Amino acid sequence: MTVKQVLNSLKAAGNPRNVAGMARYGIVTKRAYGVSAPDLVRLARRIGTNHALAQQLWQTGNHDARALASMIEEPRRVSATQMDRWARDFDNWAICDCCCLHLFDRTPFAWSKARQWFRCKAEFVKRAGFALMAVLAVHDKPADDEAFLRLLPLIKAGASDERNYVRKAVNWALRSIGKRNVRLNRAALAAAREIHKLDSAAARWIASDARRELAGRAVQQRLAARERKGTQKSKVKTQK
Repeated sequence: MTVKQVLNSLKAAGNPRNVAGMARYGIVTKRAYGVSAPDLVRLARRIGTNHALAQQLWQTGNHDARALASMIEEPRRVSATQMDRWARDFDNWAICDCCCLHLFDRTPFAWSKARQWFRCKAEFVKRAGFALMAVLAVHDKPADDEAFLRLLPLIKAGASDERNYVRKAVNWALRSIGKRNVRLNRAALAAAREIHKLDSAAARWIASDARRELAGRAVQQRLAARERKGTQKSKVKTQK
């Protein structure tokens, strides 16, 4: 499909009421058709991966086109420079999270960008740093605990940022790490206690919300069951 054909498809699938709804949820952007997430996913599957088309769609500046670009881009062909360029274009939390969830976390630069962007002043670039930490905690199965333990001081360092979309991403990162396994749960809860001591309303909210979920029955039971299962598998391998 050409970029013109894709834009026509997006326009046909758009809904002005969705655009109004996006604004109510803080997704404010200059250009959008209001295409639903399921429709974007279906179109992405039809197109398949296409690096050149993804570049062209991003350059349109249209919110839906950029979301689609993140879904069809080829992670192995994404450079660190492209990631920085796209991140600077973020104008709302939704396109930031879409890129982190569908693309950035699968590039070779995911970890380095998470550690780099958390220091940025721009709100949505900084959010992307913490969003990447959160997504990596869910998607990067082979990563060891030490990699995530090294992120906890960065999370603490960012917890005093009072901007809404930054503090929510910091909270997301802390909760995601704490739900990975029992060891990281304990470390995340300890980090939350330290964050709660900071002289910041944002930090206190981040810590309280994270502690509520991470110490809750649902998470604790799920982690305990996962640990028991892992122990049983280890015993079976040892017996063999």
